[in-house]
Amino acid sequence: MVEPEINLEDFQKIDLRVGRIVQAERVEDTRALIRLLVDLGEEERTLVAGLAPYYSPEELVGKKIVVLVNLKPANIRGIKSQGMLLAADDGAGNVSLLTLDRDLTPGSKVR
Repeated sequence: MVEPEINLEDFQKIDLRVGRIVQAERVEDTRALIRLLVDLGEEERTLVAGLAPYYSPEELVGKKIVVLVNLKPANIRGIKSQGMLLAADDGAGNVSLLTLDRDLTPGSKVR
């Protein structure tokens, strides 16, 4: 199913940046949640993501990912999540983070 189309103005409202995962830890008493500390160049932010069924915290540290930084913060299990990482899900239980094929500086804008 194809989602409704957006125009260029709508897309330009989205702020996607390169982030480097500095720390990752399981959120206690949850099955899927991992708390991430992500370096975005001029700042670090906390993100909460449901990645535990697919990644261990140890394999996430150091990865460069794509982060939606202008998403309204959300309180997830008492943790303020300040953005959202991008990942692909094939619907068959396979999830993959969107990562970079070249070494760009954290904070670089994704266009």
